[in-house]
Amino acid sequence: MNKTRHYENLHIPLWLLKDTCWMLQWKVLGITMIIPTVSVAVIIAYKTWKEKEDEFWINLAICFWISANSYWMICEFIHHEEIKNYAGYPFVTGMLCVAYFYYKRLFSEEKKNIID
Repeated sequence: MNKTRHYENLHIPLWLLKDTCWMLQWKVLGITMIIPTVSVAVIIAYKTWKEKEDEFWINLAICFWISANSYWMICEFIHHEEIKNYAGYPFVTGMLCVAYFYYKRLFSEEKKNIID
């Protein structure tokens, strides 16, 4: 198993635990889980930037998604829901990363078809 896959397998339970704490209103543990969840997401994005540049954009989008999700959770926990809409900025940035990923994939496929 490659090292990136190891981090991906670690990341899923961290993310699920963070969101479960949010659902159960376990504020301290939920906020504490932000640190390892975002950290592992950043490590995965960094590793894919070094190893598989095309997957980097999807993993960067995940970093933005988790950051937005974490911000939203904190807003709800501290009863400042009126500012949770600012989570939209990293959500949109993540969507732009995904769009770029598919844009690059589309044009790399077209280049292969032109050459063949």
